[in-house]
Amino acid sequence: QVQLVESGGGSVQAGGSLTLTCAASGYSYTAGCMAWFRQVPGQEREAVASIYLAVREEDVRTYYSDSVKDRFTISQANAKMTGSLQMDSLKPEDTATYYCAVDRLACLRTLGWHDHTKYSYWGQGTQVTVSS
Repeated sequence: QVQLVESGGGSVQAGGSLTLTCAASGYSYTAGCMAWFRQVPGQEREAVASIYLAVREEDVRTYYSDSVKDRFTISQANAKMTGSLQMDSLKPEDTATYYCAVDRLACLRTLGWHDHTKYSYWGQGTQVTVSS
């Protein structure tokens, strides 16, 4: 049974920063994709960023949506299958529920990293609120 534990959500003023962390337990593979999606009620789920976590550093890959690529940074933490999303220069439009997702190969497929239907495991979500 794979479980994802998220942390780091909260409230911040525009221009501030937050760091989200996702840790996967019960994951049997030595590599895989960890992604962040966000969703506002009544709107489509939006891909934010994804990272291919690998045992060799040269195999690690990162992906970003155009709306966050210059402000957010996704990275691998020191623990196995643990990743962080550093969010800087936050804007009110970043307000949403953020979800962590994991799949073995989703982010390595053509345009697959931003397709939520390709991910096998999901966290329960954490709220991020940015006030103006």
